[in-house]
Amino acid sequence: MIGIMLLAMVWLLPMETWWPGFPVHMIRHMALVAIVAPLLVLGLPKVSALLAIAPLMAAVLEFAVVWGWHLPRLHGAARTENAAFVAEQASFLVVGLLVWAGCLRATHPLAGAGGLLLTSMHMTLLGALLILAPRDLYYAFCGTEPNVSAQQFGGMIMLAVGTPVYLVAGLWLTSRALSEEEATA
Repeated sequence: MIGIMLLAMVWLLPMETWWPGFPVHMIRHMALVAIVAPLLVLGLPKVSALLAIAPLMAAVLEFAVVWGWHLPRLHGAARTENAAFVAEQASFLVVGLLVWAGCLRATHPLAGAGGLLLTSMHMTLLGALLILAPRDLYYAFCGTEPNVSAQQFGGMIMLAVGTPVYLVAGLWLTSRALSEEEATA
């Protein structure tokens, strides 16, 4: 299964040795929540049925986890401590699975679309914040030199991956809902 193979790659490949810093960390995040999670939900329907919660609840949980781990102190811990890194990666995967299972398996496609579009909006906002911040928000907690351009590139990765994936999936669910309405009219 593609989702499991990508999950193994995201977690096991030593990407930081090839390209250290914030952008690689963001690639891992976005791969987990926007690529691996939906592939696992689609590829493992019995598991995703167990994880399907209300789309709005899933979106709120995902928001809290994503924004929480992007607070400077928590982000720094995830970049410098193995236990925090594992907790961060696991929580990103769990909330990603909850969002995609909840939204794709919602009894009303518009509810799922709402959850995905809400997620797209907060991903866009966080990506823009990372790009527009006048200084490196994380270096003091990561033990690195300030590198605002790496932070900006990480924000661009978030915008380039997260925003369109959630937006397109949300629009697809909206289209599905409208098609169902037309069929019953």
